Amino acid sequence: MTRTFTLHDEIAVRAPLERCFLLSTSLAIVERELGMHPVRGRTSGLVVGGDTVLWKGWQLGMPQFHESLIESFEPPRFFRDRMIAGRFASFEHDHRFNERGDGTVALSDEIRFTMPLGWLGILVGRMILVPHIRGLMKRRFRLLRRIAESEEWRRYLPDIDSPKASNTPLERDATG
Repeated sequence: MTRTFTLHDEIAVRAPLERCFLLSTSLAIVERELGMHPVRGRTSGLVVGGDTVLWKGWQLGMPQFHESLIESFEPPRFFRDRMIAGRFASFEHDHRFNERGDGTVALSDEIRFTMPLGWLGILVGRMILVPHIRGLMKRRFRLLRRIAESEEWRRYLPDIDSPKASNTPLERDATG
C-alpha cells in the first residue's frame, strides 16, 4: 500500500532569472529556512548537478537526516533534488524557473513523496507532513522573493555583482 503525495507552489519574483535560480541553489538559504545543517557532501555555497548533501537537524521534534542528490540540473530553468537516504520511502523536489511577460520570474516547485509503514505512513503523510511541507514551501518562497528583490541577494551571490561577471556558478558547471 503506497500513496504518492504531490505538492505544488508558485510565486512571482521581480528579479533576473539567473539570480532566482542561483539563490534557489544556495545551501545557506535552505539551511536558514529549514533549520537543518549540511554535514556531508557539499556543505556550503551553491549546489550543482551531481552534488550530494546530507542534511541533519530537528524537524517536528525529532532528529532527522535527509541526503539529497542533485540529479537533474538545467540552469537557469530547472533542477531536481532526490532523496537517496532518509526517513521518507521516496522524495523528489522539482524547481522550475520561467520568465513571464510582466517582468517577473515564476518560481514553481513540485514535491513528490511516499512514506514507509503502509497505512500508518499514509496517515502521518496526510495529517502531519503535507501541512508541514506546504508551510515550509511557502516560507521558502517568501524568503527567496524577499532576498531576490532586495540587495540582500549580494550576501549569497557575491560573484554575480554585474551582468558581465565571469566564472559564475552556472559557467563553472557548464565548463566542469
